Amino acid sequence: MIEVIVNRPGFEYDIHSLVKAFFPREDVSVRMQEEFREDTRLCMAVEFTDSLVQAEFFEEKESKGKRTHEIDYADRKETKNHLKRLIYGILSGYTGQNLPWGSLTGIRPVKIVMQLLEEGKTNAEAAAFMRDMYMASREKAALSVMIANRERYVLRNIDYEDGYSLYIGIPFCPSTCLYCSFTSYPLSLWEKRMDEYLEALFQELDEAADMFRQKKLNTVYIGGGTPTTLNPERMNRLLCKIQTLFDTEHLQEYTVEAGRPDSITEEKLQVLLDHGIDRISINPQTMKDETLRIIGRHHTVAQTREAFALAKRMGFSHINMDLIIGLPGEGYEDVEHTMQEIRALAPDSVTIHSLAIKRAARLNLLKEAYEEMGLENNTQIMDMTARYCAEMGLSPYYLYRQKNMAGNFENVGYAKEGKAGIYNILMMEEKQTIVACGAGSVSKRVYSDGRIERSENVKDVSQYIERIGEMIERKRVLLED
Repeated sequence: MIEVIVNRPGFEYDIHSLVKAFFPREDVSVRMQEEFREDTRLCMAVEFTDSLVQAEFFEEKESKGKRTHEIDYADRKETKNHLKRLIYGILSGYTGQNLPWGSLTGIRPVKIVMQLLEEGKTNAEAAAFMRDMYMASREKAALSVMIANRERYVLRNIDYEDGYSLYIGIPFCPSTCLYCSFTSYPLSLWEKRMDEYLEALFQELDEAADMFRQKKLNTVYIGGGTPTTLNPERMNRLLCKIQTLFDTEHLQEYTVEAGRPDSITEEKLQVLLDHGIDRISINPQTMKDETLRIIGRHHTVAQTREAFALAKRMGFSHINMDLIIGLPGEGYEDVEHTMQEIRALAPDSVTIHSLAIKRAARLNLLKEAYEEMGLENNTQIMDMTARYCAEMGLSPYYLYRQKNMAGNFENVGYAKEGKAGIYNILMMEEKQTIVACGAGSVSKRVYSDGRIERSENVKDVSQYIERIGEMIERKRVLLED
């Protein structure tokens, strides 16, 4: 346990995230309190005065580092950045670590660079800012600038003011993966209520389409869960509903996240093609059967190959594949084997995820047992995945981070020229309003001044069905002028 005692509230989340980045296997407590517990081995005191902030780190009550900085409380963002720099300096000195992203704990580092470039900063100036302000490594600063430039190019024809994107959530899965904390419900338990769910979803889609009838729909993304848990008839009903309600004249991208290979059939893929959808994801996460068994995915590597070959043979022009680095028991050789298998398939885009241990996931609840197997990620592994993607002709096009990521790294999307996922960029960089329908989905309204407001749907499927009127009203309050 690491205790952090603060004398002023307001930055507890930021402090917790940064301390956790240095000590991912320790429980971290940040609270208002006068004294540390007697049995606490590692602790930190953060004290705010009228014009100063001071941070001091202790090991068994012996000071291991102390730093002070003048603070202008009128600028909360600057106060937060200076506080995190103080803590980063102390913990970096104590542990001997330099985190890849420095003091950055937010999920959207590229968004910072995008703003700098839009303000007229050069690439060199933006990279220097990332290094100087956040102490990001030279490699990560350069990566964020490279991706920001590609994102700007991909989004060059997107209408931010009068356009919007549509997300539709199908929260059912063949099984719940070890690392998953998303809104997903096992198909075996929910098969009999899927039609009820679709009826509620259709009500929400009716209202959403009416609210945005005068706007231009730029992208549609059907995610989950696993959308292909819907049988062909239900999938056809959903796609027909969308086609009936929404004007697709300005549509630039339509994606269905097929996801699990064990949910993919020729009949389901044909339904997608019949509706003009040829961008899908087939997500193995790993190409090692033993790991698939450990993480609770009820498919094999052979099924992944078969599903990919089927989709390719049927004519899908854009197939994405998602992988996770840092899964239990997987080291460098295992990940390289996966990358070799993926290279042989030659997908149009690949997303490399660093494992994030979510609070509500089984992996976190049984963390000690799986840590004994090894949860490994490092610079060498990430560099190797980037090298294989480059060999496949895939370049990085979007990036985001999550809390408690293995190795404090990031998730990076790689794609061939012309195959970058537009919705993925819009979601991460928050450039355009996203209308989200379905259990657990979050709508975002992006205002012209950059302000962002959100409306969340309840995660529980039963509650979503029963309270659909409330979900619609929440959306109306957010989205209607």
